Amino acid sequence: MNLFRTLSPRWLNLAGFAICAALLGFAYYLQFHEGLDPCPLCIFQRIGVILLGFVFLIAALHNPQQIGARVYAALIAATALAGAGIATRHVWLQHLPPDQVPACGPDLDYMLEILPIAEVIRRVFTASGECANVVWSFLGLSMPAWVLMWFLVLGTFGLIGNWINRPR
Repeated sequence: MNLFRTLSPRWLNLAGFAICAALLGFAYYLQFHEGLDPCPLCIFQRIGVILLGFVFLIAALHNPQQIGARVYAALIAATALAGAGIATRHVWLQHLPPDQVPACGPDLDYMLEILPIAEVIRRVFTASGECANVVWSFLGLSMPAWVLMWFLVLGTFGLIGNWINRPR
């Protein structure tokens, strides 16, 4: 709690934005330098990180007082929870026994070309066998597990930093 009292909310929000940018930078490094193509759920998690970073950036630029800060705190928490939900689904798929993994569907680009967006979202969340493959891990945790932890940490960080740490 001391950290939240010593830094201004603007700096805390900028730090949240910087962490989101670093997470995206690392994901793009793995994609373009290491050749790890993202699965559909990975792409949705990236969108969540982009949205979360955007809310952090707007909160930092706006630097509101009491009520506005609480609105940003709620937006950050909601965005982080939505991203955490997607990451949780991804982690769950990765821990299914091989015989219970759904069949792989068409890739995301193909689905976006031929299907309405609502149907694409429904298919990504109901049948994505390729999302069950663990292609990268660090300290025994897959990328979706790390992203889940970052969503929870950043959501908590943004909630506390904007809800509690406001000038009176």
